[in-house]
Parts: sequence; C-alpha cells; structure tokens
Amino acid sequence: METSSRSIGVGLVSVGWMGRLHSRAYTLIPHYYPELGIRPVLVTAADVAEQGRDYATSVLGFRSSTADYRAVIEDPAVDVVSICAPNALHREIAVAAAAAGKPFWLEKPAGRTGAETEEIAAAATQAGVVTCVGFNYRHTPAVLHARELIESGALGRITNIRGRFFGGFSSDPEDPLTWRFTRESGGSGVLNDLMGHLVDLIQFLLGTIGSVAATTGTFIEDRPLLGGAEQRGAVENEDYATMLVEFAPDAVGSGALGSLEASRIAVGPKSEYGFEIFGTEGSLRWEFERLNELEVALTRSGPHVGYTRVFADRHFPGYARFQPSSGTGMGYDDLKTIEASLFLQAVLGGPALAGNIHDAVAASRVNDAAEASAATHAWQDIVATAGTTSNNRD
Repeated sequence: METSSRSIGVGLVSVGWMGRLHSRAYTLIPHYYPELGIRPVLVTAADVAEQGRDYATSVLGFRSSTADYRAVIEDPAVDVVSICAPNALHREIAVAAAAAGKPFWLEKPAGRTGAETEEIAAAATQAGVVTCVGFNYRHTPAVLHARELIESGALGRITNIRGRFFGGFSSDPEDPLTWRFTRESGGSGVLNDLMGHLVDLIQFLLGTIGSVAATTGTFIEDRPLLGGAEQRGAVENEDYATMLVEFAPDAVGSGALGSLEASRIAVGPKSEYGFEIFGTEGSLRWEFERLNELEVALTRSGPHVGYTRVFADRHFPGYARFQPSSGTGMGYDDLKTIEASLFLQAVLGGPALAGNIHDAVAASRVNDAAEASAATHAWQDIVATAGTTSNNRD
C-alpha cells in the first residue's frame, strides 16, 4: 500500500494508563513503519484531572490540554481521536466524534451494553468514519501465525476449541467497589471486560460464533465503598462466566464446538489468556503470558508426536519489525503500536485490518446472548454482524 507522506493530528480523551499507551504507540509509528510516511502529531488531550492534563503536555508531548473532551473533538488540528475514558462515557464521546467526522480509536468494551455498542456503530456508519477498537491481542505475531495455519488447512477441519481469560485483579474481597462493579458505570462484569477480548480473538481466528449456552456467577457479593467508613455496597455484575459455543456455517471453523471461560477473581493467574484449537490433522495452543511462543502439533505418528514449542521469529507476521531474532520477545506495548499503525493506515485509505466497531458489536452480541442464556438456561442463537474482520468464508 502506498500512502502520502503527511502528518496526522491526534487528540486524546483521558490520560490514564491506556491513554498514555495510545500516545506512545502513535509516536512510535515512524520508527517501526517508516515506509508509511505517517507522522502523528500529538495535538491536544482532555482529562478532568489537572494531573492528567499536566502529564499530557509535560511528559507525553501534547501541544495543549483541556478539561472538556468536546474541545478535543472540535479542534480543527485534530484528525483522529483516541477514546480511553471509562466505559460509561464511551458511547457519548464516540457518537460525538462520529458526528464531527473524526475517525476514532476506542478502547473496549465499546459500550456498557450491546445496545450502546450498536448505537456507536450506527453513528460511525452514518458518518462514514474509520473506527478501531482496542482488541490488541489479535495482532500478536504468534496469533497471526496461528490464523495462517488454520487458513492453510494445516489443522484440517476444526473440531473443538478451548479459550480462557483468567485474571486475579479483583480477587481480594476488600478491594473497593469501583465503577467496574456497578451496572450503571461498567455494564456487565467479566463478560464485558475479559470475555469481550476472548470472544473477539476466537472469532478473528475461526469466524462467527453462531450460538451459545452460558452461565455466570458473582462470588464476591459486596465490597467496601470508596471513602471508607466501613460501609459496603453490592457487586452488581458477574465475577465469572463460562459458555459453550458452536460456530456458524460461514465460519472457517464451521460446526466446531468449544468452551470459553473468563474470571476476574481467580487467585494465582495474572493474565492467563489463551486458546487451544484442535483439528482433524493437528492442533495448536497459545498463552498470552508467553506471547512470543506458539505450541503446534502436526503429526500423529513417528518419534515426535505431541506439541512442539515454536518461538516467534521473522516468519511470523510483523515480528521482524520489532525484534531482529527469535528469543528476543515483543511486549504488550508493541501490540498497541501495531494497532495504531493499522488504524492510521485505514484513515489514509488503506485496508481496514484492525478490529473495528463492527467487531465490537459482534463480540457484544455473543456476550448479550450469554447473559440471556444464563438467565433462561437455554441455548441462544446469535444474529450475525456485517462489516467485521471475523475469519469467515467468502
């Protein structure tokens, strides 16, 4: 793809950890993708906290800062907007960006609910703006190589899969009742948070999930209120979710069955995020805590039956841009730099290869169906979503 050499003005909403990561990712694009001729310029950042605004200008290098996100969207020097605010503000800010004709990079979950996510998608579609949603794990070179193996037929017909995303960040019952634990601010719990990533990754690899049967549980039922006073409030959303899935007829994994699990209260795991994919000719598995490795089994006979651990190297998509040789690992920040480059390439008219708002809708429809299944104890069919990057057959 050829792109014109040009600068792109960047606006940021919310200067927290993810906002800082977005900012660094933009500035690294010329280092890792010099052939694109893209020079991101950090124009203005919004944050309600003075500390965040000061950090944006003094450390990140934004030209100016503001307390009002509308000033970011309305700034004529801002060509694209990164939205890294809390979940409750995503719909409002994304719809405003779309109305202003500004392409946006939105952190997941896009909306607190499936309905909010659909509203964002409708606004973006009506405005014709490029979107990107922060499903960064799919850009890991080992994951991309896994997708290549699946598409090549090396695994044969996909028969079954297992996926999990276990974190212990909410395992302490004395951690305070933040916005993540309330319906009004966070929406659903681990479904919206960790399961959203997992569903997107599995659909990116194998295609659309057609139906689910699920159950959920809340095991830490109350937490201390912010501000102390020894008062506690109810946790309103789920700590754990599990679902059985069946893939749709048009999916590359058509007819395959599987299970997906997510937990935010698992004691022990830090970011135990991975998948196992089994086929009639072979299998593979990947784990984010060892993101530069892929385990592959492609033979049934001989002295070397079983998994072979393969380290990412120049044969894995995108790896050589970041590291010169196998065994020198890439990290989380690198995945965000890849995502930023794909977003800006699409803004300049290139192919839209990053996860987009339609992928977010597809993931939210699966999770909404899981919630409905948990309530009814019945399988739920899922309405397909147009415009995704799911690995479906033409």
